[in-house]
Amino acid sequence: MAGAKDYSNSHVGQNREQLEFHVREILKLIGENVEREGLLETPARVTRMYEEIFAGYAVNPRDVLGVTFDEQHEELVIVKDIVYYSQCEHHMAPFFGKAHIGYIPSGKIAGLSKLARLVEAISRKLQVQERITSQIADILEEVLQPHGVMVVVEGEHLCMCARGVKKPGSKTVTSAVRGEFRKSPALRSEFLELLNR
Repeated sequence: MAGAKDYSNSHVGQNREQLEFHVREILKLIGENVEREGLLETPARVTRMYEEIFAGYAVNPRDVLGVTFDEQHEELVIVKDIVYYSQCEHHMAPFFGKAHIGYIPSGKIAGLSKLARLVEAISRKLQVQERITSQIADILEEVLQPHGVMVVVEGEHLCMCARGVKKPGSKTVTSAVRGEFRKSPALRSEFLELLNR
């Protein structure tokens, strides 16, 4: 998954007319005039947006890691500040932030860009941040079989910032630890210290 537009949700494409109809109906139900100039193309634009923001349904995240490489490096590997955008499954409101991934290879590594693609494949669907965090860790553990994995995900949720409790700027931080990271406080500390540099 080289970029956000490399995959699109084929379900959306197959149901384009129905989706546009329902978007138009929602606009009517909230009191809008669907015939006004600014809204004439909105149903089509929303449908095209859905093809992109829900592209994660079009790919198996395990496949995104692609070819792995035999490498005897068995020290900590970190890719941090991977920007992601997702949609809250409870309100269908956006949430976004950064994912940080660390793992200790056990003879097998993935291309570094593949870690960013994994985050994208998992986040571009209806999600919760906790599940994104766990799925990244679980898939890395399954595919690479490293000595350990640690994932930290930060997110700002519009369902909390722009509605409900209305607390803009509040951040949610989730983590998942597997293998050696779970056993070793020193290893967790090293990962977190490197993130904060």
